[in-house]
Amino acid sequence: MTKRNRPWGYQDVFEGPTPDWQLGQDTIAVRAGLARSGFGETGEAMYLNSGFTYDSAEQAESAFMEETEHFLYSRFANPTVAMFENRLAALEGAEACFATPTGMSAMFASVAALVKSGDRIVASAAMFSSCYVILTEILPAWGITTVLVEGTDEKDWAAALSEPTKVVFVETPSNPLMEIVDLRMVSKLAHKVGATVIVDNVMASPVMQKPLELGADVVMYSATKHIDGQGRVLGGAILGTKDYIKNVVLPFTRHTGQSLSPFNAWVLLKSLETMAMRVERMNENAMAVAEFLAAHPKVESVSYPFLPTDKNYELAKSQMAGGGSTVSFKVAGSKEDTFKVMNALTVIDISNNLGDSKTLITHPASTTHKRLAEEVRLKMGVTPNTVRMSIGLESASDLIEDLRRALSVI
Repeated sequence: MTKRNRPWGYQDVFEGPTPDWQLGQDTIAVRAGLARSGFGETGEAMYLNSGFTYDSAEQAESAFMEETEHFLYSRFANPTVAMFENRLAALEGAEACFATPTGMSAMFASVAALVKSGDRIVASAAMFSSCYVILTEILPAWGITTVLVEGTDEKDWAAALSEPTKVVFVETPSNPLMEIVDLRMVSKLAHKVGATVIVDNVMASPVMQKPLELGADVVMYSATKHIDGQGRVLGGAILGTKDYIKNVVLPFTRHTGQSLSPFNAWVLLKSLETMAMRVERMNENAMAVAEFLAAHPKVESVSYPFLPTDKNYELAKSQMAGGGSTVSFKVAGSKEDTFKVMNALTVIDISNNLGDSKTLITHPASTTHKRLAEEVRLKMGVTPNTVRMSIGLESASDLIEDLRRALSVI
């Protein structure tokens, strides 16, 4: 069975002979995971099929018994999806990847596949609202305990991890205020009590942070964000060891139906080719916008980890290559003033998505984090005057001018 027929797993990066030198990330982003058909196409093939045929009943039996590697059904694995998985795994430096239909399905599966009633989860308190609901409402209904830790103080994490724990879930930077958690410190403490460390790396992207190199065991993404990054398709991904993907994630996902469509996988696969260029430009723009906002008299505060004045600056610099594409800030005024600023924008769109090529702004308290109780939102720092901006690929000068004019209305 040739490698192009392998149903999953980061086994080979290239079809031909593997170069005997260390390849750069940009080369991997374009060439890793290729599985050309007999036609020798230059663009990756899109396999929009649900099922696969077998040469014989015996081959089908052997495939289902996992004695023979063969694609069985696109809910389990698909050639186009496998190319995306293998390429992303190569970029992340992971042994294997499993692609999911959304980022939240990736988050849920990465955690739920590991836990059972009576288990314990420790998580960073600052996180996306849907992650918060899963960890504090859905999983506890299954008999699972979740303990939340605020900030990155080692004493707090050590206290939370002073007893056996199954999973440590960390979102860093966090959505929406870009809070940073010390991944090296948390991973070291977690491993002492036998926990698997799962990192939601959505806000940083694979370009700006490599959690596996910092001690984490598993990385998950909403591929909808920077990986597609152009507002087109939904997707998610879970990355870790071959053992974790094959023996923990796959048995859970193949029976719960969490599979990425081949079309979405093809879009995401092609998007990986330009992800680094897009994210690096977004990062440059975000830094310029953050500096502008930090000096503006009508801005109460700015949350961007690579601002020297940010409380997380030193930690962020130690584990990230850049501050990311998201800038959050608090308008010096009320919720009504905040809405006036948002409504006065001309170039920047109001939208609750992020990681897009277009700059987007949202009011988390009334959109992405509305599901949470007010006291929870306020504890996270999501106040009525907080806005989150996902910085895109426009000219930074245009974004700054748009914000300057919008802020002048209050």
